[in-house]
Amino acid sequence: MSGPPTARRNTASKRSDRQRTRYASVTGIAGMAGALLLAASAGFMARRRETKNPVPPTPSPLGEARLLGIIRSSMEAIITIDEKQRIVMFNPMAERLFDCPAAEAIGTSLARFVPERFRAGHEAHVRQFGVTGVSDRQMGGRRILYGLRTNGDEFPFEASISQFDDENGKLYTVMLRDISPQVDAERSLQHSHEELRELSANLLNIREEEKSRIARELHDDLGQQLTALKMDISSLELAPGTDAEARAQLRGMQRLIDATVASMRRIAADLRPVMLDDLGLVPAIDWLAIDFTNRYGIDVERRIDARHTIFSRDGATAVFRIVQEALTNVARHAQATHVDLALYLEAGRCILRIADDGIGAHERADAGRKSFGLIGIRERAHRLDGSVAIESGVGKGFTLTVTFPLVTLQQDDPFSDNPDNTEEEPLR
Repeated sequence: MSGPPTARRNTASKRSDRQRTRYASVTGIAGMAGALLLAASAGFMARRRETKNPVPPTPSPLGEARLLGIIRSSMEAIITIDEKQRIVMFNPMAERLFDCPAAEAIGTSLARFVPERFRAGHEAHVRQFGVTGVSDRQMGGRRILYGLRTNGDEFPFEASISQFDDENGKLYTVMLRDISPQVDAERSLQHSHEELRELSANLLNIREEEKSRIARELHDDLGQQLTALKMDISSLELAPGTDAEARAQLRGMQRLIDATVASMRRIAADLRPVMLDDLGLVPAIDWLAIDFTNRYGIDVERRIDARHTIFSRDGATAVFRIVQEALTNVARHAQATHVDLALYLEAGRCILRIADDGIGAHERADAGRKSFGLIGIRERAHRLDGSVAIESGVGKGFTLTVTFPLVTLQQDDPFSDNPDNTEEEPLR
């Protein structure tokens, strides 16, 4: 019996509303093809249930055979489970992915295909999804999950999940995609990045050692030789029989030697200040700021709080070189008249902040070029687990903030930049 027309329309309307509600829970499927496959899977399982509890048929553009064909031909693995998380559908791609025939998989728990350490979390996620309809497992979301093949091998995959609710209970359909090649490629790329960073760190160490060696040789060997030469010239100047013209030439040679010694000391200090090794980081930064002001006429206001702070050689070198590079960039590009330099401790972190009142990065002549100075700063910070933040705007100057975990800058040897534990005032 077909029933009155009004009853048929009401029945069709209720089924249509129920179907729209059921399919609205599909989350994160990559494209229309994925949505169609999940809908086809849910529809096919619903039809199988309806054979036990027949209801008046609803016209469908896809027959059961076509739905099954879509599911079986899918290039993605499709698995449907019931509310007890027992497998009720296992398509051919799932068979290949998990190396398990559908006849063996259907009726068993989905947990058999989940590594043991993830099973509790997976079951809780499915239960939560059944209640909330919200899932963070979506195709293309780069949330990596892990499956377990019959032979015990694990593999990474990404997945999307949907739920279908009818009078017989809920069905959950999962679409899986093996992403082993992508994960392997990413790991290889990450390994290459780590090797490049290690190479960069080694080159920085070699460069620092070479600078230190050259600075010592300039200071000790060349400096001593120039001093001896100056003493010999003084002896000649005071020797009997030296006429006035010769004395004038000798005095000129002494002045030239003095200028050479001053240049030698400046070059040696630029390579690696002796005070960085002998006195520590804070005096070295003070010297650097004063020398910067004398050279370029740019005022540097310093706020350095290093009480109770112990710096390792690598930590002190990294911070000093970052300050040196930042001030060099100010002199070359900023067109600034004032620089604020702060080094302080906060919540287990050491924070270095250098800000100028210049034209800002966007107006600099080299704004479109790659700054190797900033790249070097980032590499030095990364070696000590630090982070670099830059703030700049047109006419608003340039601010560089480098944050280090304090523990990475410290050492066990009892050397402090402020052994007397005195209060340090801002210097100009």
